[in-house]
Amino acid sequence: GILALGAIRKVPAVIETPEGDFIGIRNKMFLSHSYDHRVVDGALGGSFVKRVADYLEAFDINREF
Repeated sequence: GILALGAIRKVPAVIETPEGDFIGIRNKMFLSHSYDHRVVDGALGGSFVKRVADYLEAFDINREF
């Protein structure tokens, strides 16, 4: 399979808060993948990308090793 990470860019996004929704600026990056459909099922490929995205969104540069 091939995993592609796009450039991180600032884009407008809807931000949900308890006080209501508003539009703000967020850093966004496209994450895409390609694989041989004869070997990997689409659900498995999608769950892989979801797990990578969750990991990247929760990454803490100050974490202990």
